[in-house]
Amino acid sequence: MSQAPADLPNDPAILKAMIAALQADNAKMSATLRAHDLLVQALRVRIAKLKKQKFGASSEKIEREIEQLELALEDLMIAKAEANDAPPEEDEALEHGPLPDQEIEAAPEKKQRRRPRVSEDTPRERRELDPGDACPDCGGDLRVVGEDVSELLDMIAAQIKVIEIARVKKSCRRCERMVQEPAPSRPIPRSMAGPSLLAFILVSKFDDHIPLYRLNEIFARMGADVPDSTMVDWCGGAMKALSPLIEKIEADVMSSSILHADDTPIRVLDRSRKDKGLGKGVKQGRIWAYVRDQRPWSGAAPPGVVYYFSPDRKGEHPRGHLAKSGGILQADAYAGFKELYETRADDTQQFREAACWAHLRRDFHDVWTSDKSQIAREALDRIGKLYDIEREIAGQPAEVRLAAREKYSADKIAAFKVWAEQQLSRIPGKSDLAKAFRYALNRWTSFTLFLEDGRVAIDNNAAERAMRPVGVGRKNWLFAGSDTGGETMARAMTLIESAKMNGLDPQAYLADILDRIHDHKNNRLVELLPWNWTPKAAGTTQSEAA
Repeated sequence: MSQAPADLPNDPAILKAMIAALQADNAKMSATLRAHDLLVQALRVRIAKLKKQKFGASSEKIEREIEQLELALEDLMIAKAEANDAPPEEDEALEHGPLPDQEIEAAPEKKQRRRPRVSEDTPRERRELDPGDACPDCGGDLRVVGEDVSELLDMIAAQIKVIEIARVKKSCRRCERMVQEPAPSRPIPRSMAGPSLLAFILVSKFDDHIPLYRLNEIFARMGADVPDSTMVDWCGGAMKALSPLIEKIEADVMSSSILHADDTPIRVLDRSRKDKGLGKGVKQGRIWAYVRDQRPWSGAAPPGVVYYFSPDRKGEHPRGHLAKSGGILQADAYAGFKELYETRADDTQQFREAACWAHLRRDFHDVWTSDKSQIAREALDRIGKLYDIEREIAGQPAEVRLAAREKYSADKIAAFKVWAEQQLSRIPGKSDLAKAFRYALNRWTSFTLFLEDGRVAIDNNAAERAMRPVGVGRKNWLFAGSDTGGETMARAMTLIESAKMNGLDPQAYLADILDRIHDHKNNRLVELLPWNWTPKAAGTTQSEAA
């Protein structure tokens, strides 16, 4: 409604009416913004609550609601940013150093704005704006007294490139022999897909969870029409080439004496179930994760994770996965693991069970949020003190962790058990609070195993973190195309997520591996494992690298 000063009327009454209208518009806009802020805050609180509840029986429905709310919140925040005339509260400088882990936390009341962060090895370009050697006013000589430096974060767009491999033929004038360099090996024999392109497709599909038909559209913008069916063949060929390396990761990780385990559901197409189960030809499969992460206790073995797919959640699947493993298994109370913990005829166990205090804490937290039970509140406080101790000893050697737990945690654990037994005799036996206490007391040996071995974690968060990529993927794809598709996804994630756990850029890693794997000697394949890999030096030929 604003007008240029020359267009404004001179009548005071008209001017007053215009001012009143502007004030009314401003009041409406302020009210709209306040309502907008309240809605954003309500969505954040709702998402935070749902994230704390999503481990129950109806976790799939809750996860879908979280995903929809997060999308709605994102749209609202973009709309708010568009309507905001004030410049963003950012300094013209980037934060440097290692990138933070992407932890999922409850949204705070007001989200702290921070500057973008880049790693130390991010490419950097310097552009100097020099005023010259002569003063623009008097023509005098200029001398440097300093400079003002600001930073701009920009991106170099990806490009499709055609590499022509010209093998020059030459003949010897003396013996008439034809001389020509042999054709270099390709990641997929007789395929025109280069290693970097294949790495981009694999990471896009199995890490960024971009369907191939969307990649077709992305490549079209770059000037290349790559059919979906062609990319399907490329993915299959690349996974076949990478299979020996994936098998070595599986063998190495699954031989660990301490493993974290977890599983999560995924929807799988199944034409035979059009009128059964989830309906519309969809069934529920599972993705299993087995994690080796010795970083919390300064162990020598590098971190890694192995994923498996199964068409259902029968106990035979994890027992098959772990058939050649043994030691300590940290997992939830899934009944399918029970046989793994049982004492065998020779009085030995395949696995000792380590329980998860984070699962127990969630049970008490659910009771506290539902009815503000002071008993549940005290349970949370007691468990919280155990976590305070664990934060202090994170990353310390196993013997240091064990000594600290014996000194500071053991008495608190013993007191918790006595207190839990007392509370259990006073509260209704069928209440959720009683179920939480019984869950702990019935598996007390498993809950206290971390007091006997400094390598054992207090919770199973390592495995739960490994499940996050699957949860992120479900926001982009609704289901796996088949059981074999689920198996391929699990094997690809084994390679990609293990690379990420070792601090590697999965795309750079896969591009280098695909370029070298066919020329690499089988007895030296361990050199290409994520924790042993070093990139091929620029200019090194494939034969030299092998």
